[in-house]
Amino acid sequence: MEQNKSDNKTFHTAFAQTYFHGTKADLKLGDLIQVGNNSNFGQRKNAKYIFLSATLDAAIWGAELAIGEGRERIYLIEPTGDIEDDPDLTDKKFPGNPTKSYRSIHPFKIVGEVTIWQGHPAEQVKTMKDALAKLKEQGINSLND
Repeated sequence: MEQNKSDNKTFHTAFAQTYFHGTKADLKLGDLIQVGNNSNFGQRKNAKYIFLSATLDAAIWGAELAIGEGRERIYLIEPTGDIEDDPDLTDKKFPGNPTKSYRSIHPFKIVGEVTIWQGHPAEQVKTMKDALAKLKEQGINSLND
């Protein structure tokens, strides 16, 4: 919330903090993204956490790496509870959380969709998918499983 200096009234701003979720799921405004669906990473079992990012780039990766055959989508979401750093990214790969990647056990409400965005080059996506497959073959799993 911000305060208008001229009349001391408090008002909400739509852009205080934006969070994104990348997926291939076809969702609608007001839908909730919840735990319990198959994970896109690790052992791909029912997810204990759901993920969000404060950067569009991380959400694009989420959409590009998501399992399924649907269209890649980036949703604007609103967390309904606490969020915490995603330990797979912040503890292992990018200390300090520069990707602004988070996880939660609480649902996210869909409040919008980013319909125009530029994905990563196909070769870069293939390299990332190959690296994830190699980790899986080596038995290196996500901390989020």
